[in-house]
Amino acid sequence: MREPDRFRAAVGTWAAGGTDAVAAAAVARELAEDGLATVVLVEGVSDRSAVEALAVRRNRDLAGEGVCVLPIGGAMSVGRFLRLFGAQGLAVTIRGFCDEAEESFFRRGLEQAGLGSDLTRSGMEALGFYVCVADLEDELIRALGTAGVERVLAAEQDLARFRVFQNQPAQRGRAIERQLRRFMGTTSGRKSRYARALVDALDPNQVPRPLDQLLPSHS
Repeated sequence: MREPDRFRAAVGTWAAGGTDAVAAAAVARELAEDGLATVVLVEGVSDRSAVEALAVRRNRDLAGEGVCVLPIGGAMSVGRFLRLFGAQGLAVTIRGFCDEAEESFFRRGLEQAGLGSDLTRSGMEALGFYVCVADLEDELIRALGTAGVERVLAAEQDLARFRVFQNQPAQRGRAIERQLRRFMGTTSGRKSRYARALVDALDPNQVPRPLDQLLPSHS
């Protein structure tokens, strides 16, 4: 797929409805004909950054494989996107992952799209949808360990800022894992930057299961 960014923009407008939706749907359909095979639904831009970083590490050419990673702007929108890409829409393979707190939205969306009923977490996984506990940042922090994450902060020249952040009254007494997660979300763009950096720092055997299963290595 040669124009994934244009495709993502068209799908976003299509999903939003409104006066431009019909034209956007036509653009999305036209672009999908250029080799789109799989859409990976994720909640936000930082999730997309992590998936694409792992693809690079695993020598996966997502665009060449016809794979588009699509942030949907929150789990409550998942049903709408499942309809766009399902049998009555673009009819492509759909995969994805979500945070633990948003699991019910994804489960309900899959069921309403006719992809199963009374789905359990294992049933969702059989459909290619995985749940992060508690979210992807939490999974990555556990995989690296706090010392490993601090080494990444140092490499990104943020460790001193993090020490100042830790000393703020609201952060004192909190577990370091919670401090790290909060720190990564305090500045625009930081969460996505660290999604990439943490994935890049992982040992190949440390990749969190939802991310690992979503984007397996080619044999």
